[in-house]
Formats: sequence, structure tokens, C-alpha cells
Amino acid sequence: MLHSGRFIALLDANVLYPAPLRDLLLSLGAKGLYIPKWTEGIQKEWTKNLLGNREDLTPSQMDYTVY
Repeated sequence: MLHSGRFIALLDANVLYPAPLRDLLLSLGAKGLYIPKWTEGIQKEWTKNLLGNREDLTPSQMDYTVY
């Protein structure tokens, strides 16, 4: 079966930021179509880039997005 949760994909910072692509990929993972994975380093990279591009965000506001 092609849509099995046994497929694992490593999500890089380039697909976790921007938000629409991140939301799509994580939604597909939540539906069990695959298992999304990323590292702490990838997490830090995309959040650092987001904070660098958005002066209106603070690191504490990122907690809602990240966790």
C-alpha cells in the first residue's frame, strides 16, 4: 500500500519554513501518509531564519509554533 506510515521522510529547514509548506507536510504526516522527521539542528535553523526575517516575532512566540 503506497500510503503507509512506514515511509519516513527527513524534513529539512527549507520545507519547514515557509509555513504553508510546513503545514501541508505535517498535516499529511498527521494523517498517517508518512512519518515526518527532523533534527534539533534543523529545528534551530528554520526558527532562526524565521526570527531573522520577522521583526514582529519574539523567541517566546516561537514556542507556540515549535511545540
